[in-house]
Amino acid sequence: MAEGFRNEGRNEGKLEEKRSTLKKQLEIKLGTISNNLELQLTSATLEKLNILTRNIFNITNEEDVLRIIN
Repeated sequence: MAEGFRNEGRNEGKLEEKRSTLKKQLEIKLGTISNNLELQLTSATLEKLNILTRNIFNITNEEDVLRIIN
């Protein structure tokens, strides 16, 4: 049971790290990001964040990001 909690904590840590990295990349690419986009990133699944990561070079605005993660 303790191992399960450790694994869950590790997975949550990886997810938070991915969100943080993507947020920084998007701020570099787009400038300041809106609160709405930040909330969308916070609630996005790991699968959606991975898709966003793969498409980071195709993004030109926040609408592109929202289209990918929604």
